[in-house]
Amino acid sequence: MSDRNNLLPTEADIAFFKQNGYWVAPQLLDEARLERLCEHMERVYAGQFETGRAPYNGYWTPEQGNGLRKTDNSHWADLELRALATDPVIGEIASLLMGADSIRLWHDQLLFKPGNPDRRSGGNVGWHQDYAYWQCAAEPTLVTAWVAFDDVNLDNGCMQVVPRSHQWGLLNVNDFFEQDMEKQRQGMDLPEDASFEPVPMVMKAGQVSFHHALAIHGSGPNTTSRPRRSLAVHLMTGDTRYKAGTRGDGHMNVGLLGGADGDLFAGEAFPELFRKN
Repeated sequence: MSDRNNLLPTEADIAFFKQNGYWVAPQLLDEARLERLCEHMERVYAGQFETGRAPYNGYWTPEQGNGLRKTDNSHWADLELRALATDPVIGEIASLLMGADSIRLWHDQLLFKPGNPDRRSGGNVGWHQDYAYWQCAAEPTLVTAWVAFDDVNLDNGCMQVVPRSHQWGLLNVNDFFEQDMEKQRQGMDLPEDASFEPVPMVMKAGQVSFHHALAIHGSGPNTTSRPRRSLAVHLMTGDTRYKAGTRGDGHMNVGLLGGADGDLFAGEAFPELFRKN
């Protein structure tokens, strides 16, 4: 990474995040590291797990075809991906944006959106709020760092975020796998005076976008001939606790915690990226 002080958000950047629910960092990863990450991504897809441990159950395998690939907790399987998922600079940025003293890993998702220049498909990600799936966390004290391995724009299905939507609470919009995004949009029950105007996260390879767990986001098809590759590093503040009895009780992190209502999500399964001195 470049000089740390040039990578951290300014007070104006933090204010922007608080108002809009997202922020795009400068380039954090250089070309050499990106090449290593893409190589290790392919190793995971080939079933070559250098740690001897597979990602979470349900990870992508070649038998599933050339659709959107989503692999949870790839950091279990690969040390290069683990170094990114637990990167202290990403953790420090998240702590500043969230106003938190410490940041832990919630989980990671290795994402591969294949190219499809005939435009018939390409793996949309439907409009959703991450917290809809994470209600096992008592409060929405979570943020995602989305790391681009390739240049991304609307042509190859970059992420799109709806500004200020993190202030609207949980909505009736949430379906990661929905392909008809316009139908979703028409059926949204938005707050009065809310403006649904998605902003495309156009980024260079090595840049990282951050979005709040309540921010509405999604992405369209990859209509190019090249894949769109990324790692979503889902993070939480150090005071995030388990809330039992929600739709999130089936989430893998509840099993990894193995605790009781009110327990901190902490320990080996949730490594700490950053803590203020």
